[in-house]
This record gives sequence, C-alpha cells and structure tokens, in this order.
Amino acid sequence: MKRLSLMALVLILSLTAVFAGGQKEPSAADGELSGEITFWHSFTQGKRMEAIQDAANEFMAMHPGVKINIETMAWGDFNTKWNAGLTTGDLPDMSTAQNTGEVAEMLNVEVLRPADGVIDAIGRERFAENALADMTQDGNVYGIPYYSHAQVMWYREDLLANAGLDVPQTWDEFRDAAIALTKDGIYGAAVSFSPNDLLGTRYLNYYVRSAGESLLNDDLTANLTSDAAIEGIKFWVDIYKNCSPAETINYTVNDHATLYYQGITAFDFNSGFMIDGVRANRPDILDTVSCAPLPKINESDPYYSAEATQIPIVIWENSKHPEICEAFIEYLFQEDNYVDFLSAVPVGMLPAISGISDLEAYKSNPTVQQFAEEEKIIAEAVAAGRAIGFEHGPSAQAGLLANQGVIEEMFQDIIMNNTPVEEAAAAAEAELNEIFETMVM
Repeated sequence: MKRLSLMALVLILSLTAVFAGGQKEPSAADGELSGEITFWHSFTQGKRMEAIQDAANEFMAMHPGVKINIETMAWGDFNTKWNAGLTTGDLPDMSTAQNTGEVAEMLNVEVLRPADGVIDAIGRERFAENALADMTQDGNVYGIPYYSHAQVMWYREDLLANAGLDVPQTWDEFRDAAIALTKDGIYGAAVSFSPNDLLGTRYLNYYVRSAGESLLNDDLTANLTSDAAIEGIKFWVDIYKNCSPAETINYTVNDHATLYYQGITAFDFNSGFMIDGVRANRPDILDTVSCAPLPKINESDPYYSAEATQIPIVIWENSKHPEICEAFIEYLFQEDNYVDFLSAVPVGMLPAISGISDLEAYKSNPTVQQFAEEEKIIAEAVAAGRAIGFEHGPSAQAGLLANQGVIEEMFQDIIMNNTPVEEAAAAAEAELNEIFETMVM
C-alpha cells in the first residue's frame, strides 16, 4: 500500500506538472496558449476592423484559454495615447504603428520586444529587406510589416481630357493644371496643414526628395532652410492660395482625402486607398480615377519615390504573454486570413510578404483586376521608397519629424500671419532641432 501510495503521489505530481506546464509559459509551438492580451490598432474602417475582429474571434475559438481585447483608435490619436501610456502604464501587449518612423520613436524609449521569432516563423525571406532594415536596431527587428503602400499622384482622367491637359510630369505642370481646373465647383488640389496630422510634412518631403535632398541632414538635424526646402515651402503655399478650398488648412488626412473621394478635387497625393474612397462616395466617377508617379522638378530627372510606408505590428515590452502575441500575428499572416484582410481595401493595402499577389484569391479580386496598372505604379514606389526621413537609415528624429506638427504649424504661420517664408522656416527648423536634442536618447 505504501508503494502504491508513493506511485500515486508521483503520478499526481506528474499530472500536475503537465497541466501547470511546470510554471513554463505556454508557447505558440505547443498550442497550449492561455492568457489575456490587449491589441491596439487603427483600422477604423468597417471592413478592416471586421477582418481583424473576425480573425481574433477565430483564434480565441481555437485557443479557449486566450482572450484578445481589441481597442481601435484613429491614427492621429494613437501616437498621443501610447506616449501618455509611458506615464500611466496604460499600454497594450501588441499594436499597429503608423509607420516605421513611429517604430523608431518607440525604440527610442525602449518599449518594444524583438519580433525576430515571428518574422522567422512567417518567413524572413518573404519580407522586403529594406522594410525589415527600417525597423532593425542592434541586429534585432522590432516591427513586422503588415501591409505596404506608397504615395503617388491621383488625378481625374475626365477633367484633364475635357480641359485638353496631359498628365503632369513636373511640379510646374502640376501647378498649371491644378490652377486651370479650379473652376465650376472643382478645385485643382486641396492642401491641408493641420498640426494634428502630417500632411504638410508629406507635401514638403515630396518636393525636397524630388530635388535629391531630405528633410533631415546627414547629421540628423532638420533641413527646412536649404534652397530646395524654401522653394518647396513657397510652392505649396502657392498651391494652397490658388487652387485649394480655404477651409482645408485645418483638415486632417481623412477630411482631406474625402474631397477627392467626393469628386471635389482634381488631383490628390495618396496611396491606393483612394480607390475604395471614391467607390464609397462617388461610384459614378470611379472609372475616371487613375494615378501616376510623383512629379519631378525637371522631366529629365531620374525616377524617385518620396514616401513608401510599411504599416507594422509591434509587440510591447510590458506584455506578459508575448507568446500569444506571436501566435496571433502568425495567424493573421495565414493565407486565407491575410487575403481577407487585404481585400478589405484592395490595392490600398499591398502585401508585405511575397507570394500573396500570386494567389488566385488575391488576383481574382475585381478591384485588383480593374486597377492593375495603378497597382504596378504603387508597387514600384513601394520598392524604391523609404519612410519620411529614412534616407539616412532608421532614426527617432525621422519619427519625430513627421509626428510633431512643427512643419504644419510653420505653413499655418506663413499663410495666416504673413510671416516671411525664410523666417518661418528657420524658426521651425530650430524648433525641430530642439525637440530632437530633448527627446532623442
């Protein structure tokens, strides 16, 4: 009996170790996941939000011990919320980031976990080398590119044809066409400078990059006072004054893009998201929208891409269950789930991994088929471009450059207060450099 009791005790202890996992956190490999995580994302549009929630529901059904709490917020609010969370402790287990620049900001304050394990599980060779390089620090990758897009010039074929105008190849041609099309309730192009968004920085970056420069100098100080930067500032002020609705000075990205969606503006600069926006607002003009590469200063200048964006998913250092985060991210990248997500905004969200665009489920999408040429133009810009300020490699300065609203306030100062361009540019440059010195560790 004593022998039997001892054996029973050993068996009980063994079973306890199995079920308790020997105090080892369950791993994605053994499937024994248990715990609760919070996922912040900014996919506020219905289809994208539903695709993420559906995937989470399916994942939780597969892993009954897992709970995924999803919080959705606007892109413009996300940076503010996580920065506040550094003080309050209100931070997620995993989240999206606006771009690779924001990942650089997060790395500056050391709040992220390396993501190499999940990248290798998905297939490191499937990601673009530059995309991973932009989120690498000390040999570790901290962001998983979820989808890609790039900035191109969108235009209305019918408006150009009716006016006898060709698609602009240069900035001067763009300005002339935009001014010519500003009539009969149509504006050539909307220009927006809300400090709560990055549109002013984006516009100026287009022009400066077309001149072969960057908004950051080699030493990662701000460049707003070079000849090219001053010319770019004057160019966009001119566009605002001559062919933009006055009220757009305070518009953010969504408000701004809606003007093109509704057929109010002839040109806009954006990604393939424009297609879905036009379909939802003005399906009657969908067949007339198309895109072209960003204008050059001179037609003979080489091709350039001013801004390519990787929308990453990151895992936060504070997470108590990084194994759940990793397993869920792998699940999001499974072919069926991934194609379902991308099809929420076809051509707007391009695959961040190879092999997806060859799948019949992806290629058969009617929007992908209709806008195949536009997708090629955007894909070329993705392949050739970097995030704003990343011409010198990943840096916190690049993230701060696009997220602080300094350039937008500079444009507003010039327009609303008639401050001379050179004076306003010098003040904004100094302000950015002070921010860099204060916030970059």
